[in-house]
Amino acid sequence: MRAMKKNQGFTLVELMIVVAIVGILAALAIYGVRRYVLNAKTTEARNSLGQLAKDASTAFNREVMPGAILGVGASVNGANSLCASAAKSIPDTPDKIKGAKYQSAGDEWTAGDQLTGWQCVKFSLSEPQYYMYSYGSDVSTSFTAIAQGDLDADGALSTFSLNGAIQTSGGVTVVTIAPTISEDAPDE
Repeated sequence: MRAMKKNQGFTLVELMIVVAIVGILAALAIYGVRRYVLNAKTTEARNSLGQLAKDASTAFNREVMPGAILGVGASVNGANSLCASAAKSIPDTPDKIKGAKYQSAGDEWTAGDQLTGWQCVKFSLSEPQYYMYSYGSDVSTSFTAIAQGDLDADGALSTFSLNGAIQTSGGVTVVTIAPTISEDAPDE
């Protein structure tokens, strides 16, 4: 009696099923990696806005006094106020961050003076950045820190913003920062 010979290979159908499964897994992996990379890039905006808001609060807590000489027996009260708005965003146009990183110059972050802009807030970035940062304030009641980016270079900007406000409770005046960052189209 003759023994039956075992099949030694795979059929074409089995190979096609394996190729299809590998293709589906690759497509899912590419999507997952893309989402991971986008999330990592938006982390820059979230971290920087948190630091900018803390720097604005710290600037409010510094007492500002006139530089004039006091007469003997005279006194002067210190005053607290938010830093006035920064004159320009860094970088100054969205084209510089359109699908790319921007390396700011150190002197861009020194614009203003002890009461105004980036110099007052004492915020700066030394590493290349995906986002354009701006700081606005009405000095007496609130501020807004904004990061805008164009990660996919399509001309539409994603916007992250964090607000702070001066509040008085029980005779104590403090700067309160919003508990979360507002996001508009964060994956743009």
